[in-house]
Amino acid sequence: MLDLNHVRMFVQVVRAQSFAEAARRLGVPANSLSRHVRQLEAKLETRLMQRSTRKLTLTSAGVAFYERCASAVDSVLDAGKVIAGRTQAPSGTVRVAAPADFLDFFSIEWVMQFLAAYPKVKLDFVLSDARADLIGEAIDVAFRGGAVGDSRFVFREIPSQHFKLVASPAYLKSRGIPENLHALESHDCLTMSGGQGPATWNFTGPNGSEEVRVTGRFSANSARSLLKSCVSGLGIALLPDMLVMADLGAGRLTHVLPNYRGGGAKVSVILPSREQIPAAVSTFVEFATAKLETLFENQAPKPARKRLRS
Repeated sequence: MLDLNHVRMFVQVVRAQSFAEAARRLGVPANSLSRHVRQLEAKLETRLMQRSTRKLTLTSAGVAFYERCASAVDSVLDAGKVIAGRTQAPSGTVRVAAPADFLDFFSIEWVMQFLAAYPKVKLDFVLSDARADLIGEAIDVAFRGGAVGDSRFVFREIPSQHFKLVASPAYLKSRGIPENLHALESHDCLTMSGGQGPATWNFTGPNGSEEVRVTGRFSANSARSLLKSCVSGLGIALLPDMLVMADLGAGRLTHVLPNYRGGGAKVSVILPSREQIPAAVSTFVEFATAKLETLFENQAPKPARKRLRS
């Protein structure tokens, strides 16, 4: 008779795509996992996976066995959760990958609120504009703006905020205020690095959707860096509403061509696996997405109210 615990370990290793990551999720030593899988293979008298230092690959028998048993393992675990009543409070460390400027708009007060509500949970933020390797860096959840390479790992999409054209008063005094979108072509525009040649900015304005190709002598790979360069007077930037709000209010930036707004990409919530999500992770995801959705809704432009004729 098969040991169901061995089967469960095998399923977790396949889902994590490595013994090390599966061991982290389960909280057991990696060598114990390897031993369980070897014992399962011995019982079945067949090899289920090919192992190497860099890659784990299922054999044809391993694929067939996984497809037949994975859902059954989930059903058993779900039944156990129902019987137990899921009374245990969320606990453990949640590693969160997000853009470098994430905590500029995701309030530290929200972090304090979450930690106060769940005293057994620890949050570990990995902030960088580089795309994190969710498995290699042991990331539990990632927040990403823009296109996501593999939509299978997208757990949720949050409607995006809008973007404003901004520049410093000193830059506008030196170079003049652009009178229309196409005037941007003759200005120094601050763009995200990585592209070749002119960048294309898309807008919604009085004439509907429009686009303009812009160039400049400075680019960077983070919105925060573009904001700093814009405040310093290096050019005109297209930046998220929330990121420029404080500088606009303080007069360090001026809203350029206010009849136009740029559309932002959706923020995607990425999980390394949709299966067996730890309670601490799912609780934080629900909390964070609710906060971000409310924040983005409040920042969305409100339709102009029509005046009633007397």
